[in-house]
Amino acid sequence: MNDSNRQGGETVRLAERRIFSDSFRELYATGMTLVEDAAGYLDGEGRTAARQLSQVSATLYAAESMRLTTRLMQIASWLLLQRAANAGEMTREQVATEKKKVNLDAAVSDRNAPGWDGLSEEFLDLVDRSLSLQRLVQRVDAELYGQSADLEDLDAENPVGAQMDLLRTAFSR
Repeated sequence: MNDSNRQGGETVRLAERRIFSDSFRELYATGMTLVEDAAGYLDGEGRTAARQLSQVSATLYAAESMRLTTRLMQIASWLLLQRAANAGEMTREQVATEKKKVNLDAAVSDRNAPGWDGLSEEFLDLVDRSLSLQRLVQRVDAELYGQSADLEDLDAENPVGAQMDLLRTAFSR
């Protein structure tokens, strides 16, 4: 192996190259745009639309908007850490340490939950986009940091768990 394939005595992983490539800049831009889109919707049109919802849909909207916000903040934190590594502001070890504070676990949305059909298409699109981005970030993270998570399980839905989360959220007010 030649020196261009080595970094600090270790073989450079394909995922690491990805983080330092144009594809990461695209992933970063996509993530940050989604954060802005969600914030704009939740602070504007979403707030207005929520007032029109039935009580069941309004409860579901409150729970799902909290999940959406939490999911996007965790993704944004992960992206910012990778960008810091890319810019040389942090070492991979520093990023790995800080990344332990980031939770990329899937927050499952139950499309069969009562009130789901009352939510706006724009809101549902934001939820879908955030879940897709989360799965992508989870895959890249697993490649980068050698996690042995079964990536197929990341796409699996758990309707019972989602319903329990929804109930906890609804009754924790």
